[in-house]
Amino acid sequence: MTPLRIHFIAIGGAAMHALAVELKRKGHKVTGSDDEIFEPSRSRLSEHGLLPDKPGWFPGKITSDIDEVILGMHARKDNPELARALEMGIRVYSYPEYMVEKTRYKKRVVIAGSHGKTTITSMIMHVLHNNGIDFDYLVGSHIDGFDNMVSLNEEAGIAVFEGDEYLASALDQRPKFHVYKPHIALISGIAWDHVNVFPAYDLYVEQFRIFIDHLPDDGLLVYCDEDEELKRIVVQCNSDVRKIPYRAHPYQVEGEKTVLLTENERLPLEIFGHHNLQNINGAKLICTALGLTSAQFYNAIASFRGAGKRLQELACNAETVVYLDFAHSPSKVKATIDAVKEQYSSRKLVACLELHTYSSLTKSFLVHYRMTMENADEAIVFYDPETVAHKRLDVLSPTEVKAAFGKANLIVYTSAVDLQEHLCSLSLKNAVLLMMSSGNFSGLDLMSLAKRIVGIIF
Repeated sequence: MTPLRIHFIAIGGAAMHALAVELKRKGHKVTGSDDEIFEPSRSRLSEHGLLPDKPGWFPGKITSDIDEVILGMHARKDNPELARALEMGIRVYSYPEYMVEKTRYKKRVVIAGSHGKTTITSMIMHVLHNNGIDFDYLVGSHIDGFDNMVSLNEEAGIAVFEGDEYLASALDQRPKFHVYKPHIALISGIAWDHVNVFPAYDLYVEQFRIFIDHLPDDGLLVYCDEDEELKRIVVQCNSDVRKIPYRAHPYQVEGEKTVLLTENERLPLEIFGHHNLQNINGAKLICTALGLTSAQFYNAIASFRGAGKRLQELACNAETVVYLDFAHSPSKVKATIDAVKEQYSSRKLVACLELHTYSSLTKSFLVHYRMTMENADEAIVFYDPETVAHKRLDVLSPTEVKAAFGKANLIVYTSAVDLQEHLCSLSLKNAVLLMMSSGNFSGLDLMSLAKRIVGIIF
């Protein structure tokens, strides 16, 4: 392999920084720029000697000896480094385009859907890894047993990608999952999200129809037929691709433990929730399509502990458990709350949700959260007015949030300090505290908070 010189514009993104780390490990000379880089990307880039000296865009970094430029999603079309690269005729890729280019001769598996795609991708990776199968991957969260979120290996014959709906780059306005050209695809479900990109529900659903119609005729589509919208578009699609539906794998909850019911045994799991049992069945079908046996799948999945921030246990003692989950859209919030309530049916459930995304802070979208927190014994919603202002959205009042959720006795906080004080004042004996967000509750140290809460019990 001839080492290349590769420059990243917007190197701080979750997938971008992981790809930069992977390419440097492969012996390439990697540089990058960004205007803002947050944790954990910042520490990871620094660890590998890839953190830019200072924030900003510097056209002088684009020199004639650069072989390739990889363009991140949040870099704008008028980015000065991008303009310089195009002017010099340097090949510019979005990172989805780059991943396809580097896996041209491999069997690509793409996991799509409004929810569960990180977990399903992680399950497949865990099973393949435990069975000694080499593969390339791209996933949106940290997974135990993998030290990077991206891997490219010339010897691997399989590539497993998480495919989300966000646009690929300023130059490529397709959703990323349209770019990957899978041979095998899975769709976990459809629930409207990303209203800043897809302002109408029908426009959002159309992206999944396009994804299905572009699958090759000799390909495979695995889809959750517990999702009525997804079932409808699969039936309507013109593609001749082979289609396999799935539902939740049979299971039971026994003494705050979920047990998978297989043909031959009762298999205790490290994860729980109806949605995760859907995810398991979807992952199993993909692994079967890749040549694994049921025994190989079940032996591996029993030790799967979940992806980072997906029902991640932060702290516990005999009386209290504190979980963190990435749930932010209405369907994810409801599924996560329902899962915890099913697993811990005899305990009090305190559910705390941060509204952080563009969609969740948009007044017209808030109504979709109605009844999503009904299964929580105590429900708390937090949002930061500064985040609302940063996203240039209309001012949002706590009264409007309460009305949208329709949950009796819903508590709304707009101060992270006040929220923390409230959580630490609660009586949480025989209880579960569930923290849900795609953000960080305006900088709260959630691990320290969880440990403090658990310590208060005694």
